[in-house]
Amino acid sequence: MKKKTLSDISIQGKRVLMRVDFNVPLDEQKKITDDKRIVESLPSIRKILEGGGRLILMSHLGRPKGKVNPEFSLAPVAARLSELIDAPVKMAKDCIGNEVMQQVLEMQDGDVILLENLRFHPEEEANDPDFSKELASLGEVYVNDAFGTAHRAHASTEGITHYVQTAVAGFLIERELMYLGKALEEPKRPFVAILGGSKISGKIDVLENLFNKVDTVLIGGAMIFTFFKAQGHAVGNSLVEDSKTDLALSLLEQAKKRGIRLLLPEDVMVAPEISAGASCHPESIGAISDGLIGVDIGPKTVETYSREILGAKTVLWNGPMGVFEIDNFATGTFAVAKALAEATGKGATTIVGGGDSAAAIAKAGLAGEITHISTGGGASLEFLEGKDLPGISALND
Repeated sequence: MKKKTLSDISIQGKRVLMRVDFNVPLDEQKKITDDKRIVESLPSIRKILEGGGRLILMSHLGRPKGKVNPEFSLAPVAARLSELIDAPVKMAKDCIGNEVMQQVLEMQDGDVILLENLRFHPEEEANDPDFSKELASLGEVYVNDAFGTAHRAHASTEGITHYVQTAVAGFLIERELMYLGKALEEPKRPFVAILGGSKISGKIDVLENLFNKVDTVLIGGAMIFTFFKAQGHAVGNSLVEDSKTDLALSLLEQAKKRGIRLLLPEDVMVAPEISAGASCHPESIGAISDGLIGVDIGPKTVETYSREILGAKTVLWNGPMGVFEIDNFATGTFAVAKALAEATGKGATTIVGGGDSAAAIAKAGLAGEITHISTGGGASLEFLEGKDLPGISALND
């Protein structure tokens, strides 16, 4: 997707309306517990301010269900952003209306206003044309830098583009398109994809799309047990999607026909229950004892998968190898994270596709050692499935 970006336009003296993803976690005291999403929008914000633009930021926060709910106000975000850019950030009382329009028209070059939560209005998620038009009237130029919401056709991501002439990507989206797009279009080979997570049903489209691109697929997470059950192996009490066993066999068949190496674990870590106090030990595939649950990939598999990753030139990872939220069951996921970091050091392009994999990389303390960590779980998944992302398609080519 070749889209116009912030670098392609002049912003001096213009009102720049930018969609960001400031959907940050807050504690009971309304303190931000992780400001990563705010920090990631700073390059685009600084570019606009240094270029003499007047910046109007808009975002959603949480799920207020189309009603005004002070609990989901973006005020704490305005305060944190003000600290990060060392400049005042004005907090608007709403995201549309006469008062907001008045505030916006009084702005000077270099000023910043953050609009109140878009989702206080049901029209945002309904992609209502009148609401889109009213949002659009606040700015002269529109920038989308919220990759995490690009797979949704909402008023602030898609509808708005019908009422502005200039609609471009911010640096965050540009980076996502560069890495995810390049990996899928012209990867350096060998290209290895690692897919984890609990269900095959959540990853079918990704698998089928990647079959056109990759050389090797490494499978982890609970979805392996659906493959094993389909092949007639005992899986104990492990999670299985019984209705997907035929699908599992057909995916194995497809991979074989296309000459793709699809690797399943040789051994898994098993435990009597999924709890922090449960002990676990490795068992070979086909010999999983009754009553035990598979919770992670085993040590032999860790060795095999690490070797595959270290031999790759492009690696794409989506989904953990086990129940990594519990420290006892996180060894396989952390080993994959470590192998990814090592591969990056050896010159490979490594991409982590948002969501749980991104959380695992952060938990392993290796976020700085990966080429690119996607900021959008759902959006990166749909991108990997080869689907159209409305928030990106709508931008100027």
